[in-house]
Amino acid sequence: MEKINKFWKRTEKIREGGLDLVFPARCPVCDEAAPFPELICPACRNVFVAVSGARCQKCGKHVEDEREEYCRGCRIIMHQFDRGMGLFTYESVAKSMYRFKYAGRREYARYYGEEIVRRLGRFIRAWKPDALVPVPVHYTRKRERGYNQAEVLAKVIGGKMGIPVEGRLIRRVRKTLPQKLLGDRERQNNLKRAFKIDRNDVKLKTVIIIDDIYTTGSTVDACAAVLKCAGVKKVYFITAAIGKELL
Repeated sequence: MEKINKFWKRTEKIREGGLDLVFPARCPVCDEAAPFPELICPACRNVFVAVSGARCQKCGKHVEDEREEYCRGCRIIMHQFDRGMGLFTYESVAKSMYRFKYAGRREYARYYGEEIVRRLGRFIRAWKPDALVPVPVHYTRKRERGYNQAEVLAKVIGGKMGIPVEGRLIRRVRKTLPQKLLGDRERQNNLKRAFKIDRNDVKLKTVIIIDDIYTTGSTVDACAAVLKCAGVKKVYFITAAIGKELL
């Protein structure tokens, strides 16, 4: 079985390499074809800004006062997740995230996923997850877009790190309004009873939720709540982008 798995992994790498020669990856910054075998243009490498400096020990947002253990939001909100991290500041990747989510640029997941593994892989390994769980989208939205950006991202990370991806563990049962259109209280109400576990027997003890963006944490909290109700002991999250500390 191990030899078969290695064969399929090699086949997949060859297939991806061949596709890149015919259809070069689009740079997630400028959206032009990236020079093979790169996933981003050399001139665009420093456009995205990684979160640096002191971080909130709960959600991973940058904190202005390095003496504070938690950001303002995490001092107010009792989050359902245990801890999380975002890679890039949302301001620096906003346009790219929009194309990734709404304009069919699913190929950006390779760049974001590889950067997450390179920069945040040590946290992922330290948390020792049994699986990665992408935040689900409603089936009507998945049908419109053709994919779930969180699931595509999770598969890149899982494939690079050898971690199973449970893409069908959580189901979104309500078609909610886009979170970016709502205030903090509205975000929480919008997601009430929006998710459910789609399995009777969940044997996972530690999972990492994967999503594209973390802002207030309402979406991650809603997913974490149903996971913990199903018996999961530890729930972490990783996102490609993360917003600023709340004022």
